[in-house]
Amino acid sequence: MSNFKEFNVDGTIYTTEVPDSVLNRKKWERPNPNHIKSFIPGTIFEIFVKEGQEVKEGECLMILQAMKMKNKILMPFDGIIEKINVSVDEKVPNRLVMVEIKA
Repeated sequence: MSNFKEFNVDGTIYTTEVPDSVLNRKKWERPNPNHIKSFIPGTIFEIFVKEGQEVKEGECLMILQAMKMKNKILMPFDGIIEKINVSVDEKVPNRLVMVEIKA
């Protein structure tokens, strides 16, 4: 099915076909700064914090092993660990909320 849309660029009207994949894509959402998500699929190797613990910016929260590399997951700002959604040896997909933080 053809989906033609008009676009105004500097006063000139352009008509172009927009594929269904573009029209049906997931809408962008502003990231929640209080959620730490996995940036790559992998396995949780070690967790260094507990729920309710106060953590300073730059402290290592956990290690995510991916592609034979151990990646440190660091605290982005000072806060309290509200919830840990993963456990050691758990396989996690990309963009999973691993830790929830209270600023």
